[in-house]
Amino acid sequence: MTDRTAAPATRVIGLGNVLMGDDALGPTVIAHLLATYDFPAAVAVSDLGTPGLDLHPHLAGAEALIVVDTVRADGPPGELRLYRKDDILRHPPGPRVSPHDPGLKEALLSLQFAGQDPAEVLLVGVIPGQSEPGSGLSAPVGAAVAAACDAVLAELARLGHAVAPREEPDAPD
Repeated sequence: MTDRTAAPATRVIGLGNVLMGDDALGPTVIAHLLATYDFPAAVAVSDLGTPGLDLHPHLAGAEALIVVDTVRADGPPGELRLYRKDDILRHPPGPRVSPHDPGLKEALLSLQFAGQDPAEVLLVGVIPGQSEPGSGLSAPVGAAVAAACDAVLAELARLGHAVAPREEPDAPD
């Protein structure tokens, strides 16, 4: 299925720039999920690219949120990291490096203040190897795409959403 205009209870979003190497992780995972699985109407799966400060409307009112993106963390490129809402909000927001930074923590804090924040949040993160102009994921991050997809599917199952593999999967776009 494709992106939906209704406001489903659970939203799976990919963040990142496909022209910046490993920053394409989020859109790549979303493309793989959409190509190989059918999602129930209560789940929206979207590649948001680099929404910057426009992230809020995509999160407002969701009951559950799964975000796929690269993360700044110590560890080798390609290492999968899972962060719950409390983990994301535990520390003050860091400096925004560019206007394209998604500001997930800032968006969640603003929505919390407005009473519109999702009760459940999971950030499926992968440590990038390179985020320079150019297309394509580095080998370690490319190898982590399957694990990131599995983490998304496991969270959807935990939330009670039945996701079915497509009988005839498409090639990821």
